[in-house]
Amino acid sequence: MRLSHLDFELPEELIARRPLQRRDQSRLLIHHCQTEKTQHRKFSDVLDYFCDGDLLVLNNSQVVPARMLCRKPTGGAVEGLWLNARADGTAVCMLSGGRLRAGVELQFAQEQNGEVHLLGNGPQLCLQKKLNAGRWVIKNSTDLDWHSLLTQMGHTPLPPYIRRLRRDAGEAEDSEEDRRRYQTVWAERPGSVAAPTASLHFTPELIQALKNKGVKFTHITLHVGAGTFLPVEAARVENHQMHAEKFGLSAQAATDLFEARKEGKRIVAVGTTACRLLESLPAEPSESMGETDLFILPGHDFRWTDALITNFHTPKSTLLALVAAFVGKNIGPNIGLERVHGVYRQAIEENYRFYSYGDASLWLT
Repeated sequence: MRLSHLDFELPEELIARRPLQRRDQSRLLIHHCQTEKTQHRKFSDVLDYFCDGDLLVLNNSQVVPARMLCRKPTGGAVEGLWLNARADGTAVCMLSGGRLRAGVELQFAQEQNGEVHLLGNGPQLCLQKKLNAGRWVIKNSTDLDWHSLLTQMGHTPLPPYIRRLRRDAGEAEDSEEDRRRYQTVWAERPGSVAAPTASLHFTPELIQALKNKGVKFTHITLHVGAGTFLPVEAARVENHQMHAEKFGLSAQAATDLFEARKEGKRIVAVGTTACRLLESLPAEPSESMGETDLFILPGHDFRWTDALITNFHTPKSTLLALVAAFVGKNIGPNIGLERVHGVYRQAIEENYRFYSYGDASLWLT
């Protein structure tokens, strides 16, 4: 697959800067892959497309307030993105802001909370060749654990394109509303630096309505990393080096999945993160923890995913490749890619809101 196959033109005014007031009032595009039928509804209408016994798989990872705004002793601004804690109590983060060196002490740029320091204690941390730029090991020199520190001092790690659009419009880059809305209503396991955005449309009331209809739910954990939204740069998409993300599968979730498959029930991935973890599992899953660097491309043999809920993704992204792979699973990889482009053109014509705070799509095979 050539990189150009994942490209498309999107008017900037269709990129959502803020969420709607009500989560479930986003628009929902439904595409029936076998019949090529496309429908346009509200997300709350998703209730009409599921039935007794369907199993919805939800990612319960919680977004960490991982964006750090700091200053060097010289006064220079440094922006950081906290990525994960390490066994020795240090953490890995991405830092940008001029020249940095080991031993520099950083101060959070918080006016009302006094001074909190981070200490760069090593050179760049090379995790994966394509993803190591700007990565540092940092030491927390406060009495707080990382979660408490970031909760007090960190900012919502909104995607850079949202912050840029807000700056251009003279708006604040983030707010207290973002800390609440850039989070699913069932989030419980801290670890993500980006939200599983398809899940942002669900409300407790909608979940209860689905349960009343006999729809079942199970929770898995995939901590969304910084590499999720990195664009593909390789001329041939297959040569893209995929990032690894940590996951956890409970014994209950493994049982739910196995029983649903044995009974012939439909398994619905709520988001590409849930889909990626599902497709990383063996035929007989069991309680497990680990990492997955699975890159789902057209031609992938889907083992677990029967339907997919997701937002509208950026050009040249691994997420767009995943959607194309899913759409083409029963009709051919090339046709699937063409179909996704056609649906995206229709979404643009219908003025759907794109990306993290945007509208949703439901893909049925």
